Amino acid sequence: MQSNYMLTGDPLSLDRIRSVLTRLEDTIIFGLIERAQFAHNPKIYHKGAFEELNKLDIKGSWLEWFLSETEAFHAKARRYTSPDEYPFTSNLPEPVLKPVDFPQILYPNSINANRSIVSFYTRQIVPRITKRSTIQLAAFKRAKGIIGDEEYEDDGNYGSAATLDVEVLQAISKRVHYGKFVSESKFVSDPAAFIPHIQNPNRPALEGLITKPEVERKLLQRLRKKATIYAQDVAADGSPNQDETYKIDVDGVVELYEHYIIPLTKEVEVDYLLQRLDGLTPEQIEELSKRKP
Repeated sequence: MQSNYMLTGDPLSLDRIRSVLTRLEDTIIFGLIERAQFAHNPKIYHKGAFEELNKLDIKGSWLEWFLSETEAFHAKARRYTSPDEYPFTSNLPEPVLKPVDFPQILYPNSINANRSIVSFYTRQIVPRITKRSTIQLAAFKRAKGIIGDEEYEDDGNYGSAATLDVEVLQAISKRVHYGKFVSESKFVSDPAAFIPHIQNPNRPALEGLITKPEVERKLLQRLRKKATIYAQDVAADGSPNQDETYKIDVDGVVELYEHYIIPLTKEVEVDYLLQRLDGLTPEQIEELSKRKP
């Protein structure tokens, strides 16, 4: 899911930002549905769990290795020169292609929430969305006489599961970090409202300036409808099945947004605002404060 910053139009338009965030909802939901077809496979999230990687002197987990290999290729294709892309991996190679002359959109900042995203995703989201597949796997193994600890969680699809994990993580990362665009858009529209709460750091006040409860309520309503529709099985004639069984835990998708993606996005938005005046002179800040909405 790309955002073309070379096309005409204001990249800080709230309508444009909402359009990007709405499309990311689809990307995240479909990615979670795909990941849910495989069991939990917790082995891929534990460091040192694969002898094959240990022999290659790779210290991280299977997922970390997948991320580093994937992002190394993407870095060579200059993915992370885009203002809305944030890698999970450090020390990536330089791009092979010449730089794109992106417009300066965001204020320079050091905000990267990816470590928190990986932690929550692997510990909270994956076990929940894969619960059905994990239970089905256990029943299948018991039918073959495999019981006890060996009957749960692991279906051996380490490559397929990690490939989908990478796609979902990258989409969630883009969605969370797009909060910077929201903050920048609102800041430049009325700097005077923000500057006092940045100079005398007041997180609750800044959060209040960027939070729209009605927008969040409608987002969650839309998300539930989308997840319900996308997760339905479809009959041969294209109509949805009527048995109300879903390919994913719809409540889990909604709660992912309500209790994690939205709050973390707000943290990123406020953290960005708290760095928004860094490096500016008192005169520049004064000039900003006089800008009319």
